[in-house]
Amino acid sequence: MLSNMEYDPVWKESHKTQFLAQEFERLSAEKEKLASDSEGDADLKELAEEEIKTLDEAQTGILNTIKGILEEEKEEMAIAKKAIMEFRAGAGGDEANLFARELRDMYLHFAESKGYGTKLIDDYTLEISGKGVYDDLKYETGVHRVQRIPETEKSGRVHTSTASIAVLPIREKSTFVIDPSDIDMEFSRAGGAGGQNVNKVETAVRLVHRPTNIDVRSSSERSQLANREKAMEILTAKLEVLHEEEEAKKHADARRSQIGTGDRSEKIRTYNILQDRVTDHRIKESWHNLPKIMGGDISDIVETLKERESAIAE
Repeated sequence: MLSNMEYDPVWKESHKTQFLAQEFERLSAEKEKLASDSEGDADLKELAEEEIKTLDEAQTGILNTIKGILEEEKEEMAIAKKAIMEFRAGAGGDEANLFARELRDMYLHFAESKGYGTKLIDDYTLEISGKGVYDDLKYETGVHRVQRIPETEKSGRVHTSTASIAVLPIREKSTFVIDPSDIDMEFSRAGGAGGQNVNKVETAVRLVHRPTNIDVRSSSERSQLANREKAMEILTAKLEVLHEEEEAKKHADARRSQIGTGDRSEKIRTYNILQDRVTDHRIKESWHNLPKIMGGDISDIVETLKERESAIAE
C-alpha cells in the first residue's frame, strides 16, 4: 500500500534543503512506480510494499533533516543582527545633552572595536550591525547618570545629569504587522551638523504611529525611499519592543530572574567622574578608569552583565 507523506514546495526555496527536497520527490516517484508496476500481481505487490516501507523510512529521515534545518534557519532569522541605539538627554540641561552625545560616542567606539558596522541615523540615533550585536547591547537600556563638575561651574559644585538609552533589536524578518492607515508621514530636508542643509531635496522622513504616538525620523540615507524604509524598520522595532514589554507585564514573575526590567526609565548606571568609577546598580558592581571606559572600552561591563544573566537563568 502506497503511503502519503507531507511535502512542502518551500523546501526548494532554501539552498540548504533544495537537494533534500529533490531526493524526497525522487523517492515519492519511485514509490508511485513500484505501486503501479505491482498492480494486479499479489507476489509483486508484497515485494513492492516491503520496498515502499524502506523508502518511507528514507523519506522520514529526509523529512526530519529538513525540519531541523528549517528550524535552525527560523531561529537564526529571529536573532537580531542589527540594533538601533537611541540616546535622549534627561535632567541636567546642556550637561545632559553633552552626556548623551558622550554615551553615543562611547558605544560607537565600542562597536568599532568589536568590528561591528556603524551608522548615525541622526545626532542621537546610532545603528550598529553584526552577529551578536544585540546580545552585547541589550542590557544597556535605561537611565545613565553622570556626576561631575562642569567646565562652566565656577564654584566647583558637583553636577548630576542623566541620559536615557533605548536599544532596539532589528530582526531580518518581523512578524509584527503595522496598519499603514495608522501612520502619518512627513518629509523634510536632511540637515547637517549645526542645522545646515546638506540636501536641497526633501529626503528626510518622519513617521508618526498615531495609536501609540511613537515617532521616528530618518535622514541618514540618500533617498526619500531609503529613509522611509529605514524609519519603518525602526518603527517596527519600537512597536515590537512595546508589545514585548506589555506581554512581560502580564507575566511579571518571569522577569524577576532577569537583569533589570529593560525599561528605559530604570536607573541602571552611574558614572562618577571625580571618583573615577562607573557603577552598575542592577548587579552592584563597579569598574574604574573612566577615560578608558568613555573611550569605548566597555567589554568588561558587557561581558559581566551577560555572564550574570546566564548564571541567573541557570
